Amino acid sequence: MLKKDLKKEMLHQSLPRDYQVGLNLLPLGGMGKVTQNMFLYEIADEILIIDMGIGFPDSYMPGVDVLIPDIKPLLKKLKAGKRIVGMILTHGHDDHVGALGYILPHLPEFPIYGSALTIGFAAEKLKEFKLKARMQVVGEKEEFLVGDSKHFRAVGYHVTHSIPDTRHYLLKTSAGTFYHGTDFKLDSTPVDLKPTDLESISQLKGKVDLMLMDCLGVEKDEPIPSESTVGPEIERIMQQTKGKLVVTLMSSHIHRIQQVVDAAERHGRKVVFVGRSVEKNVRVAQELGELILPKGIMVSKKKIDDYKDSQLVIIIAGSQGQEGSSLMRAVFGEHHVVHLGPQDTVVFSASVIPGNEYNYYGAIDELARNKIYVLYPAINPKLHRSGHGSQPEQIKLLELIKPRFVMPIGGADRHREKFAELVARPLGYKDKQILLPSPGEELNYFNDRVKVVSVSTLKPQIVDGLGIGDVGPAVLSDRRSLSQAGIVVVVLPRRDGQILKDKIEVISRGFVFMKEAGEVVDFIISEAVQVLAENEGKKHDEIRRRIEKRLARKLYKVIKREPMIVVSLIDV
Repeated sequence: MLKKDLKKEMLHQSLPRDYQVGLNLLPLGGMGKVTQNMFLYEIADEILIIDMGIGFPDSYMPGVDVLIPDIKPLLKKLKAGKRIVGMILTHGHDDHVGALGYILPHLPEFPIYGSALTIGFAAEKLKEFKLKARMQVVGEKEEFLVGDSKHFRAVGYHVTHSIPDTRHYLLKTSAGTFYHGTDFKLDSTPVDLKPTDLESISQLKGKVDLMLMDCLGVEKDEPIPSESTVGPEIERIMQQTKGKLVVTLMSSHIHRIQQVVDAAERHGRKVVFVGRSVEKNVRVAQELGELILPKGIMVSKKKIDDYKDSQLVIIIAGSQGQEGSSLMRAVFGEHHVVHLGPQDTVVFSASVIPGNEYNYYGAIDELARNKIYVLYPAINPKLHRSGHGSQPEQIKLLELIKPRFVMPIGGADRHREKFAELVARPLGYKDKQILLPSPGEELNYFNDRVKVVSVSTLKPQIVDGLGIGDVGPAVLSDRRSLSQAGIVVVVLPRRDGQILKDKIEVISRGFVFMKEAGEVVDFIISEAVQVLAENEGKKHDEIRRRIEKRLARKLYKVIKREPMIVVSLIDV
């Protein structure tokens, strides 16, 4: 049991390590998937959450906006008497803070901690949902008690990433010391001149029980070039562009935006920010001093026509080819402000998020088809530098801390396995010290031992418009059918309770009959009539279902397509 004076001890640098059940760790995202980062740390009746991010839908999920972590295991814990003492946000990327507005309404109130920019971006997310939360900015190396916790203290260390103000957090708990090492790189010449605080981090050597660590960059065996090398390449392209230079990037990539702005100033171009996410993040970063905009350089998108194309740089949202984004509307000539011409250059200063290749390259393909000059990292690697450390950087950080156990996070399954093979084992870690839990596995750490204590089936929740979790496999299947083969509606007129066989109609949308159109319509009607004859006396709803089933089975044999089939009864 805990000592009676434990609360007093919380005021000091460390906590007594005598709690008998240890710490449970349950990742609800960020394991086997690059996105949807959300981790639960639990001791006794207390839960600490780290991050709450969104994911991006796969190409087989038409109409889906985003994915969010499945919080059913968390709700189950709360129902069992556990409580959330607080949440720490590591940085401001959407895959770490983007799910706040969707999830927080389903949870009791608790304090949220993070760096100034991270809290600034998170607060903006909540404004979109008309939500408020208790948010607290914590400084670098500022140790703090998590809410009214008896078990959790934390301290953040600055690391470089593709967004300013990113932190790794050391958790000092009654069950041990844990290091949550989310996205990072070891950039020695960052744009803001604030490299990773390796000096402070090195003081943790041998003191960490379990280290969670970003593994996404493990496939690269050379150090990732500095973010500061991107600006000169964009400036070179700017010099060669006769028309507008249109740059699309991650809306939260403030360092990249700063470099584009600085280059524009040197070449006498005005900067236009287009897209709600870009405009919002620029405003927040400017207010917090993380982005410096020279006086007079920014032009409202409403006044874009007041300037020659050669005088403009447009920084636009939609670097992943998201449907409905400002970039995509410009790509298809539907944007009310941004119109692309043959003298313009479009630069994709962002790499594709794994799983989003279809949308990303679809946007580039459309620009190429329209003869718009487009550049992207696959043909010019200097246009993007990853914010995730490579093998040598991961090895350096792991050597620096020397934890007892290490757990790779933030990557797909191949990244986690390669981290074990290429980073951890060469440093002498045994397999039992490298934690590779499957999705839904909850780990318990107690007295230098780790074991799986429970397994949950995690199903990322689908956000579709205003709805959350109300789109299931059947709906997605129907949408895929509609997008790929269209829809066929068989109208059965009914008068005085009798179906009029000679008045059956067939209506189609997105279903190309080509030359056989008449024959296919006749086939559909004859099959419907045959089902009616075989099922006289049965309820009309049953007849309708049998027609749908018959046509679904037979149409593919006739036309080699599988349209959605709907049979509708109409009283006439």
